[in-house]
Amino acid sequence: MNQGETVILDVRASAAYLEWHIDHKNARLLNIQTSKLKANGPEAYPEIPRDKEIVCVCAQGNASQEAAQILNDHGYQAVSLDDGMSAWSEFYYPVTVVKSDDLELIQVVRPAKGCLSYVLISGDEALVVDPARHVEVYDQIAKDHGVQIQHILDTHCHADHISGGPALAKQVDAKYWVAPSEMEGGKISFDPLEDGLRFSFGTSKLEVLAIPTPGHTPGSTSFFVNDKFLLSGDTVFVSGLGRPDLGGKAEEWAAMLYETVNTKLNKIEDDVLILPAHFSGSDEITESGYVGAQFEAIRSTNHLLQGVSEEEFTDAVASKVGLTPPNYTTIVSINRGLEAPSEEEATELEIGPNRCAVKHLVG
Repeated sequence: MNQGETVILDVRASAAYLEWHIDHKNARLLNIQTSKLKANGPEAYPEIPRDKEIVCVCAQGNASQEAAQILNDHGYQAVSLDDGMSAWSEFYYPVTVVKSDDLELIQVVRPAKGCLSYVLISGDEALVVDPARHVEVYDQIAKDHGVQIQHILDTHCHADHISGGPALAKQVDAKYWVAPSEMEGGKISFDPLEDGLRFSFGTSKLEVLAIPTPGHTPGSTSFFVNDKFLLSGDTVFVSGLGRPDLGGKAEEWAAMLYETVNTKLNKIEDDVLILPAHFSGSDEITESGYVGAQFEAIRSTNHLLQGVSEEEFTDAVASKVGLTPPNYTTIVSINRGLEAPSEEEATELEIGPNRCAVKHLVG
């Protein structure tokens, strides 16, 4: 075991663990139920180390407290994660992707959901892309940097988590932008994202260019930042493409995604850094701590970005998408302003992993 490695003992049932668990590249993961520790004693499981602190985890923090007590009574070093996976689901941390004279680009990572959002700072102004519902995270980043948030942009109507865009816009008196087709039938006020719309802010020449990239959803929009960074939403990930089936029109939306790949994505320069709205695992985190990759690297490992036929592309992305995000129809309805959950209900709705990607086919 590595000296700096964290040991996480998940004491939930195996099915719950396999469905969703804490994932970190510097963690050793174990799954042994509290009932087994109680019945057999921790000594029956030699994979549990005696010379490391063990973090016990369960759904709400109750079974993990009991497991930690059992371990400590047998001479191990154990603690329990307060509120368990519910707390993990609401944990965020910021990582600076780049900092220069005209731009500080911060990626906000929500590891439990695999969600990524962004704060772009220039001069004394900021722009936020794809904020999650815990808007105090973004407000605090702005306050820490002494800047005012001017614009909030959603790349699309999210299906796996509740957007914080409207709430943050109201809280900081900023504009909320999203493509009109994403809000069809909704009740939320917004400014419409349109092809070629440019956001210039701060004291620099920073420019954010809106580029329609339909496929994951019809109104999916990516944002080009200073011709160097593409905030790609759920259109293209480090290890896959956005799934086109969540609207019940898999073939139609897959054809849109194929068009996007061939007319938009494949014209992107190799050295552009792709910064997506989701990631699938800790293996996608760079040594610098953020999730992203140059387009050349993504294209070289993704068969679907290498000029395949429309038939092959459509078949791959429309028929091999797997399980849908939990509660996605309700979450989409909330993000269009048609439902208003309580805080407790919102927390429950968001429990679980993201499932917005089609893993790439390695060529």
